[in-house]
Amino acid sequence: MDKTKVNQCVESLCQSGCEAVRATITSMEMDLRSSQTQDLDQNEYEAVLNELKSIMSVYETSDD
Repeated sequence: MDKTKVNQCVESLCQSGCEAVRATITSMEMDLRSSQTQDLDQNEYEAVLNELKSIMSVYETSDD
């Protein structure tokens, strides 16, 4: 797995903003590849998805 490629993809996707990242996560969970993820192998694809989910979990709020 090319970690540099994964990091670059995550950084590029995050530059689009939170709403775009949420939409990307949803698309990736349905295995719908975008131009930014089409060159990733399956392990890299899953690493990007997991990293995006981890990043976005910081922004989740609870209704406690």
